[in-house]
Amino acid sequence: MLQNVAAVVLDGVNPFELAVVCEVFGTDRSDDGLPVYDFAVASAEGPVLSTRAGFSMNVEHGLERLEEADLIAVPAGARFETREFPPELLEALRRAADRGARILSVCSGVFVVAAAGLLDGRRCAVHWYHAEELAQAYPQLTVEPDVLYVDEDPVITSAGTAAGIDACLHIVRKEQGPEVANRIARRMVVPPHRDGGQAQYIERPLPLSHGDTVAEVLVWMERHLDEEVTVEQLADRAHMSPRTFARRFQQETGTTPYRWILRQRVLLAQRLLEGTDETVDAIAGRAGFGNAAALRHQFVQAIGTTPNAYRRTFRGPEAAA
Repeated sequence: MLQNVAAVVLDGVNPFELAVVCEVFGTDRSDDGLPVYDFAVASAEGPVLSTRAGFSMNVEHGLERLEEADLIAVPAGARFETREFPPELLEALRRAADRGARILSVCSGVFVVAAAGLLDGRRCAVHWYHAEELAQAYPQLTVEPDVLYVDEDPVITSAGTAAGIDACLHIVRKEQGPEVANRIARRMVVPPHRDGGQAQYIERPLPLSHGDTVAEVLVWMERHLDEEVTVEQLADRAHMSPRTFARRFQQETGTTPYRWILRQRVLLAQRLLEGTDETVDAIAGRAGFGNAAALRHQFVQAIGTTPNAYRRTFRGPEAAA
């Protein structure tokens, strides 16, 4: 079970790539029922390091912190494609891999992992900008320039910048299941999974009402998604004329009643596809679409993929259709 995570940094570290690892593994989300990792940042070059963004950082731990880690992340840094790396860092990475720890690189952090010899004979990912340099410097590895990350267990390599998020969530999904990874992704407001650059989709709730005129109607609508309702019926519940209700609804939610309820139905279908084994027909009925064909049409329009493909993304290819 993944519990202990360390990010090892060098002088000139890229703040964003480090922050990606810190955000996924270093944020306490126990209030949401999510796992808490024993996370730390370790320095390979002393307690005070510069960053590529021009500020310095104090790092409490040294390389000894890597000895107990289940996962060691190596974020990108300045001139990693040409610089020499501390031999003690490379040795620490080799020892970690030998004892079964996973090694993750983010963007140009792959040059550190390659220098340690951990990618010999393996495929790897890197930012497209560095793909040719990496292949020339280390001909014993195979660069996959068009993918977001490559899992060659125990080494996982990711492409540039945000692809590090994809790789981190992949590790969580692999170790602790899709539900945990999906919920962390939602907290981060990012897709839970992208396959080769094709974005998968997550919940994007519409803006909440900024007033209280239609608030009670919104609650009622959300509880009756399986029912067909008209603007006239909703207006009656709000004690307004249909014209006034439609105008107020637009002002307070930023959308129309039809679009609001359609989006809520799609969101309900997403949750049912992720969390139940119900058939697409049954989900279509519960979500208010009436039949699978109508659900499929609206789902593709809103999400960009079919209900069955969406379920496979979140629950694996063996998931029931």
